Amino acid sequence: MSEGHGGLGALALLARGLAGIDVEVQALAGARAVLTGRKLLLPESATGPGLRRAMVAHAVAHLRHSQPARPAHALRPMGIAIVSAIEDARVERLLCRDFPGLHGWFAASLPPVPDALDLGFAALVSRMDRLLLLPTSQDDNHWVNKARRLFEETAAGAGLEDYDAFRAIASIFANDLGQMRVRFEPRDYVVPAPWRDDNSYLWDFAETDAAPDEAIALQQAGARPPPSPSPSDAPDEGSVPPPEAVGDIELGRYTYPEWDRRLERLRPDWCTVIEKLPAWQGLLPAREQAAPGSERIAPLALPRARHLDRTHRLRRQWEGDDIDLNAAIEVLVDRRLRLRPDARLFMRPGKGPRPSSVLVLLDLSASANDPGPHAASLLDIEKQAALMLAASNARGVDRLAIHGFSSNTRAEVYYYRLLESGMPLDAPARAMIGALRGRYSTRMGAALRHATSLMRAEPPGQRAVLLVTDGAPSDIDVHDARYLIEDARQAVAEARDAGVRAACVAVDGAADVYVRRIFGWRDYCIADDARSLPARLARMSARLAAAH
Repeated sequence: MSEGHGGLGALALLARGLAGIDVEVQALAGARAVLTGRKLLLPESATGPGLRRAMVAHAVAHLRHSQPARPAHALRPMGIAIVSAIEDARVERLLCRDFPGLHGWFAASLPPVPDALDLGFAALVSRMDRLLLLPTSQDDNHWVNKARRLFEETAAGAGLEDYDAFRAIASIFANDLGQMRVRFEPRDYVVPAPWRDDNSYLWDFAETDAAPDEAIALQQAGARPPPSPSPSDAPDEGSVPPPEAVGDIELGRYTYPEWDRRLERLRPDWCTVIEKLPAWQGLLPAREQAAPGSERIAPLALPRARHLDRTHRLRRQWEGDDIDLNAAIEVLVDRRLRLRPDARLFMRPGKGPRPSSVLVLLDLSASANDPGPHAASLLDIEKQAALMLAASNARGVDRLAIHGFSSNTRAEVYYYRLLESGMPLDAPARAMIGALRGRYSTRMGAALRHATSLMRAEPPGQRAVLLVTDGAPSDIDVHDARYLIEDARQAVAEARDAGVRAACVAVDGAADVYVRRIFGWRDYCIADDARSLPARLARMSARLAAAH
């Protein structure tokens, strides 16, 4: 090997002496080295002796401490990437234990610290690499800190030589990323550490049905598969596919701020709300029926709310704050005719119909699917209650809307518009409400902000958002239990400033602590039993319409 590549000849001698490998520089398609057999191929783009030294040292670590060509067919693409990253860190730690001076080679080639707001797969792995390589470094991400903690505990307990122990914690990390629904695009992924190879040395894809690149790209790891349908949900032979096969209809995307309780300020454009219509074409009639074991809910006969309205004046009153001119003229006429006049000369405000708009916002998170003690899930009861309210026009609500929401991190807050204000409850609306499925998490603040913005377009009068939920706000990218509670509280305050009243019906016996913090002591009620939800929902909607 010549010296023409920035001292590469000395590196080649070192690599051959430590691990018996040859080093060559080639015009590789990628930006990472390739270790194949006993040959290390360095890309021409890897300039500078420091980076090349680190590449050679990393290859030596693999050849000394890694078992090559392990079968990959049992792993998903994200699992392969995470296991490879942990294996890279493990063999580098072993090499630095044997040759302490090599640690500086790796540390000097570390890429810049990723943006703290970047929660993509490559950024999280890069932050994990930094923490595992630099013991004094700090990071505020829960997953990254968990990765360092379990890695160090495994190294201390099982030892760095125990590959299986580190493979086990890598599976935990990959599962956590899947629960966090972190996206992984195999075709676009590049190992973040520039000195590490592409990890093809570690894996054997021969047993997969497709070529290695295709086997990785055809799977999209990290996203949990949808729950398997129960036998009762299975369509009859020849029927159309279920709603998930059709796909929801996206209506638009909107960004909203979010309150950071630690910084005590709003983070601008922090959450993305995606408006959708749920797919409903071809639903079976059973979708509109109650779940097995549940009771049909009879419409509640609630009186129509009436309001103190100064535009509605009661005439010919014994007392009041104004004179009834027509009555006064009649008194004068009666006196001229020597008749006994009627002394009811006053007017006062009366209770009359007042325009009101209520938006019922349903929590469609995955927990709503859990069956209750009476077989029916909360989601089933929510559907029935929503249909009952819409059919009866909420007994006092002039304009009723029914929407729902769930969230999959701050980047995907799904908002479903099921029934719009002033629209009749027709067959398509019933089908869309029947098509609702509980998914993901409950980012309450973003949904409340979007509902408030929609209510601003309603006619002047009493405007309110009534949230139905079964638990405290939460999401997979937030690990502070109070963070989203304080954000929801801020969203309620913003709604109040905009002239929209926000209230809540919570189906959670332990909800008093967080729901009072969010909505205040007047604007919530708790349904200990989900079966009481329809009655409480109807009464609360009438109360909001009456502005009590």
